[in-house]
Amino acid sequence: MLYLFDVIKDKIKLKHCHCIDNWVFKLHYRATTIIYLIATILVTSREYMGEHIQCITDIKENGFQKVVDTFCFFTSTFSVVNDEDASGSDLGFMSHPGIAPFGIGSKQKIRRHMYYQWVPFLLFGQAIMFYLIHLLWKSLEDGRMAKLVSGLTHSKFSVLEKEVEVDGEVVPTREQKKNCIRRIKTSFMERISLNRSWSAWFFFCEVLNFLNVMLQIYITHKFLGNQFYTLGPKVVRDGSHILEEVFPKVTKCTFHKYGPSGSIQVHDALCVMALNIINEKIYVFLWFWLVLLFAISCLILVWRLVTFLFFSRCMLLNRLVFGHAKLYYWNLNIVVRQCSYNDWFLLKYLSKNMDGMSFRELFADISEDLEEKKPLKRSH
Repeated sequence: MLYLFDVIKDKIKLKHCHCIDNWVFKLHYRATTIIYLIATILVTSREYMGEHIQCITDIKENGFQKVVDTFCFFTSTFSVVNDEDASGSDLGFMSHPGIAPFGIGSKQKIRRHMYYQWVPFLLFGQAIMFYLIHLLWKSLEDGRMAKLVSGLTHSKFSVLEKEVEVDGEVVPTREQKKNCIRRIKTSFMERISLNRSWSAWFFFCEVLNFLNVMLQIYITHKFLGNQFYTLGPKVVRDGSHILEEVFPKVTKCTFHKYGPSGSIQVHDALCVMALNIINEKIYVFLWFWLVLLFAISCLILVWRLVTFLFFSRCMLLNRLVFGHAKLYYWNLNIVVRQCSYNDWFLLKYLSKNMDGMSFRELFADISEDLEEKKPLKRSH
């Protein structure tokens, strides 16, 4: 049974790569994409629930049972709306909500259920939409961070005068490490006006993530007949039985066939929707997940605004962001006072891709260059 999940095994392997985003970004393109792919596999596999739909009819001919099942699955089933509250119905006791006599000329209002045909397509499409923003960011970033920090993978072990190979990885020499740091500093200083594009596109993709969550919640709400927004609170307040309104387990289907004399015969079918056992659990989980993701996406945008407003004013914020590198206060003060937020943001991600000692050396070199160009007045 587990072979069905081979399609997503590459997404959950831990691979070493350069850090070009944050954990909130990863929740969007990694965790959420995996959740939607798993949901897609579950709703398309018969190993977990058997047949997706089975209908009971009065047709006795051999072979027609499979025909009716297929017909009802690919057209639609329905529930009789007037019957959903059996206690208030004039029809007496009903074995299932929404099940009542319904034939030609019936005036009762019905609710058709067609969404179950499209559930796997929608789930897979939503998984792609969450991952597309990551692909867009990778395309816009264009490996710039990897090019900047290339050669510093094992720089914290660079204490010798010659290269050392450990488990197939080359540890650079002390001189090579200094040259790499000098190259990063030169690139940073020469392209200081071009650094804006890196951070600007990152902010753009963060906003896209936020808007995409809102879009997926809206799409799901419309897909489930405008019942998704309140799905979570209703389950918490009223219990799981409320899910019968959105994901009915037993529905009705009308099948027409020609009789021996050529007249049309109407057959009323009672259909068991085994697929909805999985659908209801998937969408309840997705409600809580998407609400959590929406809240976290809001908070990261607020955090981005806070850092934009206070990065050059609050040393405590900078200590928090660059804490692992243990930067000298004077160097930190020079850089945050003379660099723009875009440059500061790029330095933040450089710190994530370099060991603390190497980044401290780089930061000191950058502060020296900035001090030479525009000395900072020392307070006495």
